[in-house]
Amino acid sequence: MGKKVKNLRKDGRLPGHVFGKGVEGENVLVTKADFLKTFHLAGETGLIDLKIGSEKVRPVLVREVQYDPVKDEPIHVDFYQVNLSEKVKVPIPIELIGEQPEKVHLGEAIVLQTLNEVEVEALPTDLIEKLEVDITSLKEIDDAITIGQLNYDREKLTIHAASEEIVVKLAPAVSAETEKLLEEQAAEQAAQAAEVATGEGVESPAEGEAAEGEALVEGEPAKVTEGEEVKTEEAAKKGEPS
Repeated sequence: MGKKVKNLRKDGRLPGHVFGKGVEGENVLVTKADFLKTFHLAGETGLIDLKIGSEKVRPVLVREVQYDPVKDEPIHVDFYQVNLSEKVKVPIPIELIGEQPEKVHLGEAIVLQTLNEVEVEALPTDLIEKLEVDITSLKEIDDAITIGQLNYDREKLTIHAASEEIVVKLAPAVSAETEKLLEEQAAEQAAQAAEVATGEGVESPAEGEAAEGEALVEGEPAKVTEGEEVKTEEAAKKGEPS
């Protein structure tokens, strides 16, 4: 406890806490290397035999592991001591197995997992590491697998979720909302292109101004027609201003 914990972690020790129903809480130290090896095999649903000192072995579950946010290494672990004759509730991960549907390979659909874990209740010795869901049965868009369709031992395991809750489904590669948005954008772009083609919304350059892409050149005489040149010459002969 306290400041000593930092030094213990440097020595490869991992502080922990043991608690449970009707169990007096107790602080413990475990070897980090041994814990990581065991936790890798047992996970959060596998029973672990925890022996404290010279007393008898306690059956425990790993309830929570705290990690260093920078190094991503465990810094504390909570062990939950269980009664082997009493059921416990724990979250169990859901893992998808099986071949991807053909429509996924064609780019027409995606496999959408809407539930990643589920709470189950069972005796500690009947807990399983994970629930596997075979997605081979998904063929058409909107095909789905629900909680009620999962394959597990219903005599030993109780899932606390509605039977009609969807675990995984075959969804369109582009959602209806995204498709509608793309259609609206395409229609807007087409309308803008039509305005440009018909000249609507395009202003003509004002008198004395150059149109876009043209430049005014200073010092060039204005162009006149042949008739205008004759009138100008005659006016000059008569001394009249042109």
